[in-house]
Amino acid sequence: MAARAARRAPRILRFLLGDQLHRRVSTLTDLDPERDVVLLVEVEAEATYVRHHKQKIAFLFSAMRHFAAELESEGIAVDYVRVDAPGNTGSFTGELARALARHAPDRVVVTEPGEWRVWEMMQGWRADLPVPVEIRPDNRFLCPRADFAAWAGNRRSLRMETFYRGMRRRTGFLMEGSEPAGGQWNFDPLNRKRLPKGASVPARLGFSPDATTRAVIDLVAARYADHFGDLDGFAWPVTRADALAALAHFIEACLPAFGDYQDAMKAGEPFLYHAMIAPALNAGLLTAEEVCVAAERAYRDGAAPLNAVEGFIRQILGWREYVRGLYWARMPDYARTNALAAKRDLPWFYWSGETAMNCLAQCIGDTRAQAYAHHIQRLMVTGNFALIAGIDPAQVEEWYLVVYADAYEWVELPNVHGMVLWADGGIMGSKPYAASGAYIDRMSDYCAGCAYDVKAKAGPAACPFNYLYWNFLIENEARLAGNPRMAMPYRTLARMSEPRRAEIRADAGRFLAGLAGEADAAPEGQLALGLGGGGRQRPVQTESAT
Repeated sequence: MAARAARRAPRILRFLLGDQLHRRVSTLTDLDPERDVVLLVEVEAEATYVRHHKQKIAFLFSAMRHFAAELESEGIAVDYVRVDAPGNTGSFTGELARALARHAPDRVVVTEPGEWRVWEMMQGWRADLPVPVEIRPDNRFLCPRADFAAWAGNRRSLRMETFYRGMRRRTGFLMEGSEPAGGQWNFDPLNRKRLPKGASVPARLGFSPDATTRAVIDLVAARYADHFGDLDGFAWPVTRADALAALAHFIEACLPAFGDYQDAMKAGEPFLYHAMIAPALNAGLLTAEEVCVAAERAYRDGAAPLNAVEGFIRQILGWREYVRGLYWARMPDYARTNALAAKRDLPWFYWSGETAMNCLAQCIGDTRAQAYAHHIQRLMVTGNFALIAGIDPAQVEEWYLVVYADAYEWVELPNVHGMVLWADGGIMGSKPYAASGAYIDRMSDYCAGCAYDVKAKAGPAACPFNYLYWNFLIENEARLAGNPRMAMPYRTLARMSEPRRAEIRADAGRFLAGLAGEADAAPEGQLALGLGGGGRQRPVQTESAT
């Protein structure tokens, strides 16, 4: 590909990042096939700045190679640099400099990146490269960064629900004139049902790897053998055609029941009624607008109920656009806050999956196998445990960025930092999402197969979520007791006798000391899989944020 591209005399070098794989992304909107060159590069630094799940690397490299081939089929000159190509510098900056030497363009055009660290890198390109660098807005989102910043202003708290209603009005999705369809904005109270016994769950629509994807899988297996996760069963859509097929499958087979059971969990069923399109959406193979259009059409056509469609559109038009806006409005300081002064180390079982807590073993095992877990598994199992155990936010956030195929810092960091861990002190959410084992028992069948007793409140046989929940409230009483949304549990805590509080503290202390001992005894591979092997170094503020 590079040799063919070098014969051209381009006017513009159009540099596409690996998560910008859409034909109408702003980098390509005014492309001149006769003069311009599109640059795509696989670089070691992006595969290893955290040690991403093997399936995420395979997904992105395969999607990039397929996208490059599609551009070439249109007669567009593509300079594609593979990660194992001779001379590959291993960085965006190095490969861009080499491409400038090959093609001598008049200027470089890029689309703004998803992550702050790459944005800072791009400012360096503007300052240091010998040609102008034009950074264009990412037109795949429905709320430009500047619009969100204007909405956020100097607000102390940024509530998603307020933003979401504004986006509904702005776009017209699920609106009847000036009013929301069905007379209300949010149908979430209808979307909290446990999966009935014997429910028929639709099979995931998987995509068999073609020759390109198989070659990438082999490369990843050899080159990134020490990364977290399995490659067996890789079935992600790596082309736009496959991504559209995955979307159509969700709309037809899953969306009608998605609303009722979107919060449900079941052992051995990691996908249930969820869409499985987030990796494709976040990489550009789908756009937020077309996803919302497809879901709304199902409602208008009577193919899916309003509670399901509203719940799904809220995830795309609401949460996804909201966390991206919050990320760019509050970075880089946002990542440094630690409102609850959480400082314990991430337990080794987050990497190994080896724990007697069945809910965590199930969710982590599914994540290792699939590079996927749905939002309640992330929030109320792995996230809830990290919250009530007081795990250091930076370590938790890095784990989430490592293990999921759809994880990029712009979406991962606000969700984990603000919603899961309340490390931002309430900018995103009015209260921490802390819960005992009763919630997991209500929404799943995990507890039935657990070594611990979810009904027991104290002692070695009790579900650790139970005493860790109350211990969390005790540890953070000074910070949280005045929160109006925490009034009920703190009233209950106030009625507890001192012996009962001491029992909670003793059970939690014993359990948490065991976790610390487990971390000390973890195999050396722990560092290679996670925080110590070349991962991000993020400054952490250990006092309460203000």
